[in-house]
Amino acid sequence: MNIQALIIRILRQFKRDKRSLALMIMAPLLVLTLMWLVFEGDRYEPSIAVVDVPQPFVDALEEQDASVEEMSEEEAMEALEDVELDAMLSMDQQKLSITLEGSDPSTNQAVKMTLQNAMKTLSPPSNQMDLSFSYLHGSEDLGLFDNVGPVLIGFFVFFFVFIIGGVSFLRERTQGTLERLLSTPLKRSEIVSGYVLGFGIFTLLQSLIIAAYSIYVLGMWMEGSFWYVLLITFLLAMTALTLGTLLSAYASNEFQMIQFIPLVIVPQVFFSGLFSLETMAPWLRGIGQIMPLTYGADALRDIMIRGKGFEHFQTDVYILIGFAILFYVLNIVALKKHRKL
Repeated sequence: MNIQALIIRILRQFKRDKRSLALMIMAPLLVLTLMWLVFEGDRYEPSIAVVDVPQPFVDALEEQDASVEEMSEEEAMEALEDVELDAMLSMDQQKLSITLEGSDPSTNQAVKMTLQNAMKTLSPPSNQMDLSFSYLHGSEDLGLFDNVGPVLIGFFVFFFVFIIGGVSFLRERTQGTLERLLSTPLKRSEIVSGYVLGFGIFTLLQSLIIAAYSIYVLGMWMEGSFWYVLLITFLLAMTALTLGTLLSAYASNEFQMIQFIPLVIVPQVFFSGLFSLETMAPWLRGIGQIMPLTYGADALRDIMIRGKGFEHFQTDVYILIGFAILFYVLNIVALKKHRKL
C-alpha cells in the first residue's frame, strides 16, 4: 500500500505540473527532428572558382554537381578571403594549382573528392595531371577538433553560465533574498545590474580559463589574438547569464530551470556551426540567425582559424552586445511580477 500511495503521489505531481509532462514528451521529439533535419540534408556541393581552366575540365566539375564560376585570380582570392568560395583552380600546362579556403577539413575533402572524380571522367582520364594544393587558411594538418573547437569553446561557456546563472538567480528568489531586496528602495535596474556584474566577474574568470586551456594546453589551432577570443567568450557568457536569469523568473524550482535546456541550448548546438548547414534548406539555416551562439562561434572561427582582425567580426560583437542588452532589459521588466515600482 505504501508503494501504491507513492506511485499515485508522483502521478498526481506530474498531472499538476503539465509543463514537465509536456516537455518529457515533446523535448525528445524536438531533438530528434533537429537531428533529422541536420543529418538528412543533401550531399555538399563545393563552390569552386576556375581561372584559365580548359572548358572540358570545367564541364567535368559541373557534372560532379560542383558550383563552378569563372573568375580572375584577384576576384577569386577576394572571394576565398570572404569565405564565399571553397577553392580556386588555375592551370598551367599539365599542372593544376588548387588553393583551398582551408578552414573546414570536411569541405577540403569534398573539394578533393570532386576533383578526383572529375579527372576520372575526362577522356582520356587525367590521372597523370600534376596537382598542387595550397591553403589560404589552416593547412593539411588542420583536424576536425581544430575546426569544431571554437564552437565547443563558445558552447561550453554559454551552457554552464546559463545553467549556473539561472539556477543561482532562481535560488535567490526561492530563498527569499530577492523578495527582501525588492522590499528596499533599490530599483529593479539596480538589482539586475548588481547580479549581472557580480556574476560577470566569475564569467570573465571562467572565459579566461576555458580559452587558455583549450589553446595552450589542448593545442587547439590558433592564428589570431587570444584577447579577441577572450572578448568573444566573455560576451557569450554575459549573453548566457542575462538569458539564464531572465528565464529563471518563469521557473518555480531548479527542475523547471533545467527544462529550458532542450528548448534553448540544444537547438543552438545544431545551428551554430558545429554541423554543416550548407546542405539544409535556406529557411532552416535562418533559424541560426536568432541564436547568440551562432555569432559567437562565427567570430571565434574567424579569430582562431582564419586569424582575422576586429573589423572582420565586429558585426558579431555588436549583435552579441545587442542580445545581452535585450535580455538585460527584459530582466528588469520580468521583475515587475514581483514588485511594481
